[in-house]
Amino acid sequence: MNMLSKLEAKWISLTLRQLWITAMAAPKVHLSTLPPEPVIPSKKPFKVELAGGKRYSWCTCGHSKKQPLCDGSHKTKAQGLSPLRFVPEKDATVWLCGCKYTNNPPYCDGTHKQDFIVSAPLHEQTDS
Repeated sequence: MNMLSKLEAKWISLTLRQLWITAMAAPKVHLSTLPPEPVIPSKKPFKVELAGGKRYSWCTCGHSKKQPLCDGSHKTKAQGLSPLRFVPEKDATVWLCGCKYTNNPPYCDGTHKQDFIVSAPLHEQTDS
């Protein structure tokens, strides 16, 4: 049986202690803001014809003028959010979420019928 000598055990203990002290002394990173919440562009889903094998980018921020797909608006209006990219396996007609709060993105799961969406303001698109 291989046993550590007292000197080796002391060295390991001091090394680990120094690593812990260094880690605790490191500056902490504080985010000044959390990623933005998506806005609600529609309280109904979008019926979309998808082509199998084609890559789509579903808007997650709600600012796109090409709903339900991304037009890059998140880069200026919702930094911290990015589109959900997906590739359907086959051609299909689907309902893509319009409220942006689905639990099954990018597909509608009926979340838009819940009170927090029904009572929320609808986002109005602007030219800016």
